[in-house]
Amino acid sequence: MPRRGGRNPGVLARAVVPALVAALALAGCQAGLPDLEPGRTPSATADAPTTPDPEPTTTGPSAEPTTEPEPSPAETETPEPTPDPEPSTPPPAPEPTPDPPPAPEEPAELARGATGERVVALQQRLADLGYFIGAPDGDFGPGTQQAVWALQKAAGLSRDGVVGPATQAALDQGVAPQPRSGSGKVVEIDLDRQLLLAVEDGRVVTVVNASSGNGESYEAKGRTYRATTPRGTFHVGRQVDGNHSSSLELGDMWRPKFFTGGIAVHGSGSIPPWPASHGCVRVANSAMNWLWDSWHADPGTTVLVY
Repeated sequence: MPRRGGRNPGVLARAVVPALVAALALAGCQAGLPDLEPGRTPSATADAPTTPDPEPTTTGPSAEPTTEPEPSPAETETPEPTPDPEPSTPPPAPEPTPDPPPAPEEPAELARGATGERVVALQQRLADLGYFIGAPDGDFGPGTQQAVWALQKAAGLSRDGVVGPATQAALDQGVAPQPRSGSGKVVEIDLDRQLLLAVEDGRVVTVVNASSGNGESYEAKGRTYRATTPRGTFHVGRQVDGNHSSSLELGDMWRPKFFTGGIAVHGSGSIPPWPASHGCVRVANSAMNWLWDSWHADPGTTVLVY
């Protein structure tokens, strides 16, 4: 019969045994493990070997995949550019652009028929040196040719009427004849060089191409004459203001100024660079007009022939 006021030993034993078993089991699970604090990683001890943490195993729908960080742009190697493939057939070489044709070269010489600025310069230079020539117009005509002949005569050059190197040099040097008279208004006629000079007080005003007697014999009205121009000092006497026919039927004379007998200075349509007349002194019609109208070689004007 149970004791009053005490516990039943059988019941107490059955209650204690399970509690002891649970305490031993708990002590066995925690034996050898260090105390853990929340948020602290256990440290290895010298007595126990270090065991690497196992990789976490993630299960369940709430787990997130582990993603390695992408390398920064500085760590990324820049790939070398891929060279363009060479064409299998090389392209044709471009054709060279042809050079423009060269401008035609101006002739080195100037002669009758030439035109342009070079002719203007020539005409102006001749005028500046005192050679009889009209206003510069860029046309190398008969008047310019007469002036070039006069220059060539003054320089002792070949009288071809062409402005080549020698004639150009005479132009550049300013070649001009010098007078023999020293005072007054004088018509000087240089037979050796076939030039007429209009001189005032020892200064040459104008140089004119001229052609005098050629020295040959000729017949006129049943008589024989020699085509000579006398040398000496003379004066303008009779003159005809217009076209005059020779009394010996030798042709017409434009506005002649006679200075001895039937010998006169007169205008003509033919004044070659050599002696060609019957004894008179030929000059261009335009030059004869200048002697009449501009320079006024009136009667009494001295004519010096040498």
